[in-house]
Amino acid sequence: MGRKLKMGFLMDPIEQILPDKDTTFVFMLEAGKRDHEALYFTPDTLFAVNSEPYGVLSPIKVKRATPHYKLGHPAKMRLKDLDALFMRVDPPFTLDYLAQTYLLDLIEEDVFVTNRPAALRDASEKLFTLHFPDLIPPTLVTHKMELIRTFIAEVGGKIVLKPLFGCGGSGVFVLRAGDRNVNVIMETATEGGRNRVIAQKYIHEARAGDKRIILLNGEAIGATLRVPREEENRANIHVGGDCVRCALTERDRFIISRVGPALKKRGLHFVGLDVLGDWLTEINVTSPTGVQEINRLENTCLEAQVMDFVEKQVGG
Repeated sequence: MGRKLKMGFLMDPIEQILPDKDTTFVFMLEAGKRDHEALYFTPDTLFAVNSEPYGVLSPIKVKRATPHYKLGHPAKMRLKDLDALFMRVDPPFTLDYLAQTYLLDLIEEDVFVTNRPAALRDASEKLFTLHFPDLIPPTLVTHKMELIRTFIAEVGGKIVLKPLFGCGGSGVFVLRAGDRNVNVIMETATEGGRNRVIAQKYIHEARAGDKRIILLNGEAIGATLRVPREEENRANIHVGGDCVRCALTERDRFIISRVGPALKKRGLHFVGLDVLGDWLTEINVTSPTGVQEINRLENTCLEAQVMDFVEKQVGG
């Protein structure tokens, strides 16, 4: 694309990211390579006056060095003056995150926002999978501990228990029938029966790893298998899972063919699917990761494909 674009990056504090792992980092790096103006801001600077959203944005240049970023002078800016905005605030999904999406709704007619704010609200990462019942393992959503106990018995005596709005493997437990810790884990996870959780049948392929598949506008552009450490049940990169090369299976492609069009229709342009064995377990829409790991394994540049897509949308 010929013209220089103003690209906003709404994200968590830049000083906290890991430049060798963070996906937003390489998005900004690619924007800089193309001579676009990358503008960084955090949720605490987002506000609105009447129907006009603003942020305090700083020009940013990133590099693979220490320090990994350099900020220009911060200034108040109308978000409608951007060409594109990457909504990359990490989970968990909170009431403040919800408010951010409502403010970003106000700029959609003028700015290409990825992912679409309304879709971020509607497509809960754990619960959106329920729209595809034939693709997911046996699943229960409840806050009632007696239902979880019954579910454990029904699915063979072993489940995974997750908070509905957690991230990075936080608060994930493996429960086995007969374990004396089952009751206290359920009490902790549900906060004494006050909060709903999601329980899924334990998939034995978990020890071999779970697959992160990156989708761009409903199509797969890369994948990696995240293998848990010997002492861990979780394979998340955040908790030290090792990423290895993998190929998409026929089942993976079937899952993508079912889920991809639904994501595209909703404006969920950049998404990470989690597939365990033959089963879809999560649809990550807020700030999916894995791009740098796939790039290193496959000697590719996924962020270039993402930037091509964004430029095309803005240009159209």
